[in-house]
Amino acid sequence: MDDRGTNFSDKLIAAVMHPKELAIADYTYILPDEKIAAFPLADRDGSKLLVYKEKVLKEDTYQNIAAYLPEKSLLIFNNTKVIQARIQFQKPTGGVIEIFCLEPYEAINEYSTIMSKKERVRWKCMIGGAGKWKEGPLVKNLATKKLDLKARLVEKLPDAYVVEFEWQPVHLSFAEVIAEMGDIPLPPYIKRKPEEADKERYQTIYAAFDGSVAAPTAGLHFTEKVFSSFKTKNIDTAFVTLHVGAGTFKPVKANKMEQHEMHAEWMDVSTDNIKKIIETIDNNIIAVGTTSLRTIESLYWMGVRTLLFPEIVMEALSIHQWDVYEAPLASSDYSAADSLCSLINWMGKNNFERIIVKTQILIAPGYHFKIVKAIITNFHQPQSTLLLLVAAAIGDDWRKIYNYALENDCRFLSYGDGNLLFIENDQDLI
Repeated sequence: MDDRGTNFSDKLIAAVMHPKELAIADYTYILPDEKIAAFPLADRDGSKLLVYKEKVLKEDTYQNIAAYLPEKSLLIFNNTKVIQARIQFQKPTGGVIEIFCLEPYEAINEYSTIMSKKERVRWKCMIGGAGKWKEGPLVKNLATKKLDLKARLVEKLPDAYVVEFEWQPVHLSFAEVIAEMGDIPLPPYIKRKPEEADKERYQTIYAAFDGSVAAPTAGLHFTEKVFSSFKTKNIDTAFVTLHVGAGTFKPVKANKMEQHEMHAEWMDVSTDNIKKIIETIDNNIIAVGTTSLRTIESLYWMGVRTLLFPEIVMEALSIHQWDVYEAPLASSDYSAADSLCSLINWMGKNNFERIIVKTQILIAPGYHFKIVKAIITNFHQPQSTLLLLVAAAIGDDWRKIYNYALENDCRFLSYGDGNLLFIENDQDLI
């Protein structure tokens, strides 16, 4: 803990509080529709890669990314798996109602438990054509699989609906049911219907755990060949899980960020992977994607909570939108190693092998990165929280990079090209 007294703490809090006052209009650019990639390239690793380091910008492709990564780096990937979350039901009258599964609407101890549930389950959903659903259940049949799925409207929430799904045969898991009945949830800016190829291409090659309704798109560029190239530079890999919600596409409509509610997502990280981060904390830890970055940085603040409140319970580790900019977290000054070691000790004391909790962390200009030294990410939508994260990492130079990308035929958003950005902590406060 810093020993410079209250004045320093007050100065620190004041310095990092300003993200609430950010005007989203300052983080915009013109994105023509033709720049948005509607389809992936034939080769995953053939996408363009812009590399930004020490104010210098270079262009290459993902096939050669290892050349730009420091030796003995640790790359951390999000191994969540996209579920086929869009389910279309046709009414007897011919009308179509689409149910978009957002997240489970019940207590979660482990996400895989929900996905493996049998017979029935309740989910928080968005409903397309909800006005047509007057009463009674919706039914969908798949004769070739002898599968019947029934959806019942349970409750209307302020921003969604609660839907209960029930199916036959009951021995099937919910994951198996929606894999047969649903469609891959392509982002709303990809204005076409999903195709069979999207089931593979809107999924990373290392996807392992069902739960996301949007892909961790930075990882879509990685192939076995790229992973093999890491060996020449002793680059290691680790995996975390953050189930990406539809809120990742939620536009910022408020003038000031203080009025915008950040989406919360479930993260799941094992003791072994936290230990791997600690072991390489002095090397370059690189997040593959904004979801991995938000997960890793959230771990730091969770560790701080265990230092400040040793008897804290798992649920209270959750990081809310402005927590890291306010006391008591913002006024603390622990090293990354101290924080993560405390988190590991707390897990051991409470017999936890995994951290399974929600994070709503908003990383915006003014944020001081604690663990991550670089990020690999795609090009993001104007006036989005993802663009704010990029601006937090490299400052106003995000404009230089995006202008270059627009002028040099880079492909934008989920199926598009990407960049490797080395974080510039110009906003260091210590």
